[in-house]
Amino acid sequence: MLDIYVDADACPVKQEVFRVAKRYGLNVTLVSNSWMRVPASSWLELVVVDKGADVADDWIVEHADVDDIVISGDIPLASRCLKKGAMVLGNTGRPFTQDNIGDVLSLRNLLADLREQGMITSGPKPFAKKDRSRFLQALDEMIVKTRIRNGIRS
Repeated sequence: MLDIYVDADACPVKQEVFRVAKRYGLNVTLVSNSWMRVPASSWLELVVVDKGADVADDWIVEHADVDDIVISGDIPLASRCLKKGAMVLGNTGRPFTQDNIGDVLSLRNLLADLREQGMITSGPKPFAKKDRSRFLQALDEMIVKTRIRNGIRS
């Protein structure tokens, strides 16, 4: 069964995930290092893991499976989930795939090196309305393609 796992601590699209998941009748698991308010619903679960580097990531990797969707902007987490056969969608609607994850990891490492050297002093662009729209469209497409591949028509 297709489930959605959200790396929830800094995720700006949780409400969008809820809307799409509810429409398709999918289960959503938010994984976080701290408690957060979530709507009370049988298809929505909040898992609070211990604080620490990669604890939430490790939980997601352990539970995500083939045809599940992971929502995260964390590129190393995306790489780990892809190796398990899960699909991964970034917060801005960019799908991470086996074809692009190597380039994305390389770019991430290059930018980190440039920041350490002081050559880049700004962070990523602010999250924009078009990012939210692109995310919604990409999540919907990912779910539809997976359902068709698994013979689910409704």
